[in-house]
Amino acid sequence: MAGLYIHIPFCKQACHYCDFHFSTNQATRKDLVASLIKELDLQKEYLQGEIINTIYLGGGTPSLLSSEELSDLLHAIHLQNKVNPKAEVTLEANPDDLSEEKLNELYLSGINRLSIGIQSFDDTVLKFFNRAHTSSEASDCVHKAREAGFKNISLDLMYAIPGQDHATWRKNIDQALNLLPEHVSSYTLTIEEKTAFGRWAKSGRLKGVKEEFAAEEFEILMNRLNEAGYEHYEISNFSKPGYHSRHNSNYWKQEKYLGIGPSAHSYNGDSRQFNVSNNAAYIKSIQQNKLPFEIEVLTIENKINEFIFTSLRTMWGCSLHYLRDHLDCDLQKKHAAYLKDLQDRNLVRIDNEILLLTHKGKFLADQIASDLFIVN
Repeated sequence: MAGLYIHIPFCKQACHYCDFHFSTNQATRKDLVASLIKELDLQKEYLQGEIINTIYLGGGTPSLLSSEELSDLLHAIHLQNKVNPKAEVTLEANPDDLSEEKLNELYLSGINRLSIGIQSFDDTVLKFFNRAHTSSEASDCVHKAREAGFKNISLDLMYAIPGQDHATWRKNIDQALNLLPEHVSSYTLTIEEKTAFGRWAKSGRLKGVKEEFAAEEFEILMNRLNEAGYEHYEISNFSKPGYHSRHNSNYWKQEKYLGIGPSAHSYNGDSRQFNVSNNAAYIKSIQQNKLPFEIEVLTIENKINEFIFTSLRTMWGCSLHYLRDHLDCDLQKKHAAYLKDLQDRNLVRIDNEILLLTHKGKFLADQIASDLFIVN
């Protein structure tokens, strides 16, 4: 089954760390939503009739959409696609958008999973990030979401923040766990070049934390969530049993997906498409019945390396059998000495032809994956 991603490229204000495509100018919002609906029609053959198992509205800030805009968009999705009646339908949201009225509207619209961008329960950090919500709003919106009927809630948290200590991070984790979320996504703060933080770092105003500090906070995160009964099913993602993000799991399992909207990506097993990251250019192109994307046809090396990179990050691991039988790549022959070294250092293990990272290996996930890549 396939996935569908919709990119809503609007935000109230720019977070200092974010380099995703978005605009704080919502003057074109009406035309943008109309273009999303039209692109769904133009792209209706992309997935070749596969059933849509997951729908994910990301951004940007999808919770800025009005109930009417959201209803029109969801109606178009169902009109142009075969959607599993039990599909996971996720909406990314910021706490300051989630009033009691808004939550009731979202629940009645068919959204059955919320991914709430809390990032921190510390008001000083939220101000540093230039977030629009407060810590109390973060907690309140989760309680209101439960009252509205939501039974599948994911919280986003950031760690490795300059000026903070491990005690603050532990407190953040505990405040999140007190809200009993089904899912937690947690990422180290990355200072991207084309962001406010990137500019501050270039001028010397901001200095990121040391790798050792970030690793210690990752260790704290893993241990605390494991104690609380969460499965560490992907490097940055934890869930109660049965509450893995089905949509994101599709990415890691190489399932097909269609991306709609400016900057959205699509994947059909043989190629990737990348929509233009410009709202005005996107709208103009769609209004002219043209799909504004670039395409990358995947080589066999691309397919092998992507499979290694995405699968190795998960609890399901990298299938050596799949690589050998479907992609003609015998990883154990190509990297015999390196794999033995990884096993001797207790960084990976191989169970029934599945290559898995150990607890220790998770700290080096990206490095191990890239070292295993096949180079033409």
